[in-house]
Amino acid sequence: MRYAIPVSGGIVSPHFGHCEHFALIDVDEDRKEIVKKELVPSPGHQPGLLPEWLAEQGVAFVIAGGMGSRAQNLFQQNRIGVVIGTMENDPEKAVLSHLNGQLATGDNICDH
Repeated sequence: MRYAIPVSGGIVSPHFGHCEHFALIDVDEDRKEIVKKELVPSPGHQPGLLPEWLAEQGVAFVIAGGMGSRAQNLFQQNRIGVVIGTMENDPEKAVLSHLNGQLATGDNICDH
């Protein structure tokens, strides 16, 4: 399974659409471990672009600090799960915590 986490300055970006990079993290669900990590530049913030682009990258889940409702709906249409409000700054730790059912989340910091 592949996760995408928006990253800016090496940590989870608080605003999904305005991140510098995406950490694409492949996991072995049975062993609950990361098997591959890749940091790719964001293609930019254009309405509707990121959900389709991440679907093309094979992403099954997105973990983010905040995301607008339109983007959440587009991810749902692309059959990509979304976890909003992560309080974890480290992308790898966020994925591992999610795999183990222990990811702490708070409010969605994007309200648009």
